[in-house]
Amino acid sequence: MSTTEDKPEAFQDRRPASDKTGFTENLTETEGFITSSFRLHPDEEYEMNRRRRGLALIFNQQSFHWKLCLNDRRGSDIDCSNLTTRLTGLGFEVRAFTDLKKDEVNDNINKAAEADHSDADCFLLVFMSHGEGDHVYAYDDEVKVKDITDKFKGTKCKSLVGKPKVIIWQACRGDKHDDPVTPCAATDTETTEVVEETRAVYTLPAAADFIMCYSVAEGYYSHRHPFEGSWYIQDLCELLQTYGDSLEFTQLLTMVNRKVSMRSVDKCRDLKAIGKKQVPCFASMLTKKLYFHPKK
Repeated sequence: MSTTEDKPEAFQDRRPASDKTGFTENLTETEGFITSSFRLHPDEEYEMNRRRRGLALIFNQQSFHWKLCLNDRRGSDIDCSNLTTRLTGLGFEVRAFTDLKKDEVNDNINKAAEADHSDADCFLLVFMSHGEGDHVYAYDDEVKVKDITDKFKGTKCKSLVGKPKVIIWQACRGDKHDDPVTPCAATDTETTEVVEETRAVYTLPAAADFIMCYSVAEGYYSHRHPFEGSWYIQDLCELLQTYGDSLEFTQLLTMVNRKVSMRSVDKCRDLKAIGKKQVPCFASMLTKKLYFHPKK
């Protein structure tokens, strides 16, 4: 957050990226029965001691073809640089791309999905752009959210089965402003044995072990500073720097939610946005706790 008095105006990534498309093929409710004898432990963690941390792809869509009638996303280059630094510090092999065309985005997605991740702990992907409905935008065309996430499901990418797959979306998800409210209480507070792996073979749902991280709750604007980057990526990077190698990842995301929610729009071309708020969210299909402890 800027500390100067004359703060540059906030911008909005106006087109929403839906989270309803990646994992909703079967809407039929059926009965299921647990037939295994596995014992669950609340502190069980993902194995994160393989040779590599894993691949991290960053798609930074900052400018767009004139035919799309989309504004440039000023400040997104700062987000890309900060993310590259933070993720490299956590041990990821970072590949960052700026203003790729749709075919180029798909080519890089396919290469990553077809790669051998056997010696990697996990996989991470960040897509920063405008979005709308069931798609986000490359430089020249829309890309379906489902087409991105489906490539890394267990049925398609076998070497990532049972491993965490972190997908981060920085984009608007609607056209509503989030209004400020005052809590009843004036104060609030912060609170800051691993079971052995069984040798039996068991199956996982194809969509298991994903966590979908969104810069804003569904239906609302996501705010971006033209010189400092988006609120969400700023605060995510700050907390990754401080707690990324020690705090469980969903706990860290909850802290990001809290930090972003404390911000307010100070200056914006859209006068209706002044004083408005934002809160991120995440949808977790993780099956264990996720830590990015330093590798030994």
